[in-house]
Amino acid sequence: MKRKLKKIIIILAVLVIALGAYAVYVFQSYYRLPDNLTLDVNRNGENSYFDEDFAIKEGNAYFIMTYNIGFGAYRKDFSFFMDGGKSSWAKDEESVLAAVSSMGKIINDVNPDFVLLQEVDRDGTRTYHVDELELLNQFAKGYYYVFAQNYDSPFLFFPPWQPHGANVSGLVTYSREEISGALRRSLPISETVTKILDLDRCYSVIRVPTESGKLLCIYNMHMSAYGSSDEIREKQLAMLYQDMEAEYKRGNYVICGGDFNHNLKEDAQENAPEWAYPFPKESLPEGFRLAIESVRAPEDIEHNSCRSADEPYVEGETYTVTLDGFIVSDNVAVNYYQNMDWGYEYSDHDPVLMQFILY
Repeated sequence: MKRKLKKIIIILAVLVIALGAYAVYVFQSYYRLPDNLTLDVNRNGENSYFDEDFAIKEGNAYFIMTYNIGFGAYRKDFSFFMDGGKSSWAKDEESVLAAVSSMGKIINDVNPDFVLLQEVDRDGTRTYHVDELELLNQFAKGYYYVFAQNYDSPFLFFPPWQPHGANVSGLVTYSREEISGALRRSLPISETVTKILDLDRCYSVIRVPTESGKLLCIYNMHMSAYGSSDEIREKQLAMLYQDMEAEYKRGNYVICGGDFNHNLKEDAQENAPEWAYPFPKESLPEGFRLAIESVRAPEDIEHNSCRSADEPYVEGETYTVTLDGFIVSDNVAVNYYQNMDWGYEYSDHDPVLMQFILY
């Protein structure tokens, strides 16, 4: 009995030391990128769709799309462990390549003037180290683009049956017109141990000159979902609002698109999950509005932009909600708005397409 007890104590001691060493590794490896980080502007092929003297013009109509690509993992049969599902990784490398290529083809076929993408992995355990930006660039030809790293996580050993691993992921913004400047802003996140769930978090902004000399400022946003609180979400929106309001007061045009992780269509839903928070429309600063309310009543838009990932998708049964969309300043008219319906074939989100006019 003494020998057995001694073995048990030794095993437990080893486990405690190993867990302690891992905790030290995770917190020492954790870092956040600095705020106000200037982003490199890249060019993916020639801008063959427009003349060389093409510039954003007041009175012309332009299309912008936002799409959370779910790091190429969320096929219809995928459920995510953080939402109560099973999986942490994509099914296999072939599935990632097929999903991201299909979403790249959607961009190519729709051919919007601007594209905002979220959850684009550059190097991830969960996506078999596929560089998804490089793959997307095979389809999104003729764009200028910027990549804003959201996070570079240490190797995470949860869930135990399929450790999430180490992942570099971020936001990508494409523009047909030349980008005169781009910036990454670091959002407020939890300062407790729950920050390991949310990691780093940011939004990006690109500035595109217009014919009048004003700037079109396009924000790409992905708000916190995990490890956050009402206070953190409020701080994130407050920071975004302050930034957008400053540009608007300078006379510039402002469009913010992305995954807001808030319900943009309804104030409340019966039996809605905890994460489907109604968007606090009353918090919008003067001079701004939700674009979804500009063309028709939100409830008339039947398709939702996101499905719950607690289980594989089943049409008509799985909970859906609109988390993705746009905020626009009053000098931006919304001419067309659509939650595109791809049946969540390639991601747990479907793209949202908007046509706008500057005036």
